[in-house]
Order: sequence, then C-alpha cells, then structure tokens
Amino acid sequence: MLRRMPRRLALATLGLSVLMVSAACSEKSDTASSAPSTTATTEAPTTTQKPLKKLTVAVVTPSSENDLAFSQSMVDALKVVGIERGADGMALEVTPQMFDVDKARAEIERYASEGADVIFAHGSQYGPIVKDVATAYPDIAFAWGTASDTFGLPNVYAYSVAADQGGYVLGVLASELSESGNIGVIGPVEVGDAKLYVDGFIKGAKENKPSVNATATYIGSFSDVVKAAEAATSFTEAGADVLTGSSQAMSGAVPVAVSADAAWFGNQANYDSLAPEAVVASQVYHFEDVVRQVLNNTERGTLGGESFMLTLANDGVVIEYNPEFELPAAAQEKATAAEARIVAESAG
Repeated sequence: MLRRMPRRLALATLGLSVLMVSAACSEKSDTASSAPSTTATTEAPTTTQKPLKKLTVAVVTPSSENDLAFSQSMVDALKVVGIERGADGMALEVTPQMFDVDKARAEIERYASEGADVIFAHGSQYGPIVKDVATAYPDIAFAWGTASDTFGLPNVYAYSVAADQGGYVLGVLASELSESGNIGVIGPVEVGDAKLYVDGFIKGAKENKPSVNATATYIGSFSDVVKAAEAATSFTEAGADVLTGSSQAMSGAVPVAVSADAAWFGNQANYDSLAPEAVVASQVYHFEDVVRQVLNNTERGTLGGESFMLTLANDGVVIEYNPEFELPAAAQEKATAAEARIVAESAG
C-alpha cells in the first residue's frame, strides 16, 4: 500500500479558496488530445463591482448545502458573493435537498411567484422545470447547470464544468504515487461532469504511466454512501492503493481508503478536512465568477442568453493540495506540468 510521508507541504493551490462541490451534468467529451481541451463556451470574468441595487437571489439544490459535493459548491459561492455585495446588495434564500424534481418544481415556482430577481436551479435534472417556469416568468433571471443549453430564452443562463481537466491532472499525480499500479475510480451515474471527471482521471493516469491499471465502477447513485463504500472496498481488496470518486456519496468511500492506507483524490470539494491523513489533493469547483456575472448582468437588465464554462484557465476549477500530505518533488512536477499544458492549450 501507499506509504505515508511526513506531513509538510507548501500549499500549491491556484486561485480561489472556498469549498465547492456535484451531482449534475456538463455536456462535453474529449477523447483525442493528450490532455482534455476546453470548449468555446463563455468563460466567466474575474472582476467584481459595486452593486447597483439589492437583488433577491434563490437557489434550489438536490442535496444538502454541506454535502462536500455539488450542492455545497454553489451555496458556498453564493454566500461568498453575498458577502462581497453586502446586505444592501443581495438577499439569499436556499432550498436544499430537492432531489425530488416535483418538489423542486414547486419551490422554483414559489420563488418565481414571490418575485425573486434571480433563481439558480442547481442540477441538470431541473432543466425542463427551468424551461417551463422561465417562459412563464420572462422578467426573472434563471441559471441552471451543469449544462450549456439556454433553451433560446433571453432570461436563462447555463453553466458547466470542464471536470475532465482537473481529473486529468489528478490522474497524472495518482499514477505517480501508486506503488501497486492499481487505481480505483468510483463514479455515481455515467453522465455529465461526473463522467467527465472519471474519464479525465483515468486518461491522465494511463497516459502518464501506461502500465497503470486504472478502472472505474459506477454505483448508479449520487447519494448512496453504502454502495460507494462497497465499491471502495472491492478496489482495495483487489490491491488498489489510490482511490477517487465524485458526488456526495463519496463520504462513504473515504473511510475505506483511510482504513486501507490508500490515498484519496477529491472532486468538487476540498476533502482535506474529511481525511487529512489520506487526501492528497482535490479538484474544487468555484462558481463565484459565474454568480457574479449573472448578478451583475441581471441588475443591468440582461437576464440570460449566455452559457459559462468553469475551467482550469479561469480558476473555475482549481487543484487544491493537502498541506498535510507531502508529495515527492517529481510527482508534483508532473502534475504541475500537466496543468500548465492544459491551460496553455486552452489559450491557443
């Protein structure tokens, strides 16, 4: 199994630093290049400005707002922007745990009928709801994801995540650290940004070290911690000494990694606090700039019609390293080089 080293490492985090997290869709695939490529979707800006007016902002999420996954990623981003704007610039209302789409529809319709200025429907399963409600309420801005479809409506924004980019970087790093050559990847459902992450991670591991056996298993759920634990156990019993996964269900898999002395790579949120002795690094989603752009546009009268993509280049996805886990210099250099290559390719 992977042997631990003294826990001191200069943090190599790039960009922003708030926890983020996912259980929804991003429509993007990549099989050709040596590293994942970016898309032509608009990249969110990195500027802030003084609010012109107070906005009432609502968000509906499929799971809890502290799930160390997709829901928390957006709620945390909204809270950060709310602090920036101040009490006179934004009022935030949150409805979590709306996995049931019928209940989600009722909440989204309620927010619209009560006159919210902006409604974030944070889940790809909410797309049909957004299309219907946004049509009925043309004076309200809606944002949903992960997706790229605005339905041709002038009051709908969409946002997605190039999760394969950070996945590729972490895959490179995982292949450098694995002593057994066996790496286990746990996916929730084979769709969206979850699949992008899984595919990118495996691609990075195998392209960096073709001899590595990096395989994925999908548990068919975003929230079943028992199935996630079972999948992790199957991998470690077969000799895997590095594991990763995506979605809130991974809180069931991480303890298995700890007990098996296997390394863990997080996705969507920073997993350091969950298992500082096992977590090497995490790809963290940062939706702050998407939120800023949507709110800034809305208060100026532009209610939608644009799609955003979070990437390594715009700090929408960030590789955050665990300061309690010391990386060999060579492994760190391989990961840094892979990330730099992806960013350079997206620029030119």
